[in-house]
Amino acid sequence: MDKKLLIAKPVASELEIFNSFYKESVFCKNIRIQEIIDYIMKSDGKRIRPILLLLAAKACGEINNTTYNAAITIELLHTASLIHDDVVDESKIRRGTASLNAIYDNKMAVLAGDYFLSTALIKSVITGNIEIISNISDLGRDLAEGELNQLSLVKELILDEDEYFQVIKKKTASLMSVCMRIGAISVNASEEEVGKFTKLGELLGLCFQLKDDIFDYFTDAIGKPTGNDIREGKITLPLLYSLKNASEEDKKELLSIIYSYDYTNDNILKLIDYAKNNGGIDYAYKKIKELKNQAEELIKTIANIEIREALETTVDYIVERAY
Repeated sequence: MDKKLLIAKPVASELEIFNSFYKESVFCKNIRIQEIIDYIMKSDGKRIRPILLLLAAKACGEINNTTYNAAITIELLHTASLIHDDVVDESKIRRGTASLNAIYDNKMAVLAGDYFLSTALIKSVITGNIEIISNISDLGRDLAEGELNQLSLVKELILDEDEYFQVIKKKTASLMSVCMRIGAISVNASEEEVGKFTKLGELLGLCFQLKDDIFDYFTDAIGKPTGNDIREGKITLPLLYSLKNASEEDKKELLSIIYSYDYTNDNILKLIDYAKNNGGIDYAYKKIKELKNQAEELIKTIANIEIREALETTVDYIVERAY
């Protein structure tokens, strides 16, 4: 069976209910706005975040309306952040298809992102749970702070592994962490259980981002090196590690490219090859393995066997995925 189906299996019926509620939550009577919404919904992703939220909730108790509204809130906020990210990054492709800003324009995309964000706020209030509302509010700020920090690192050319991990904790890991946290909160889980799922979500999010960063050093579907992060001035872990351990001569040459923003195709290839040939990819995979092991230890403590197996599959899927 497909790993994505195995992950969702324990909450398959609940996911169908979620999908129905989610579609209803963004419906707009204005046909012009609904046309944009339909385009966004057509390119929706794998629903991994609401699935994680539902799994955490089911592991701790009985899924209820608070759980569904929390899951909808998370997915709406995530979608809004992706729309805004594409505008900030000037990206024209999202999940293999044209991004919203490519089809319409930046103004329309920003406003559509705002529409999803506002709907997320409405849904968070409907949960009636002040702790969930507080967590969602903190998450929105963390996502923005992570993006701002990343832009600052690009501008200031800060090449520091600790800074890198701080950015990805806020940009990516915080979303999965809060997903699982509020899933547990929605069913009145104990403080210990809430803490466990909060940590598990963070570990999954870090693995997810590290694997994403590794992708940037290899070829895409049509066989050409990607290097998109480097092209945007984002120096991720494989290259950070390689630079830290480079000879003075190599470091001088590579840093001259980075500090001058001289990101020609040849120079991007040079940076990619250096990271690949000097332990950068191996180091990133080593970090993923460490995080994966920590996640698996937490998963072992979950009593529900079906949920436990689904989360074990989730870890494998995140680490082994091809895109």
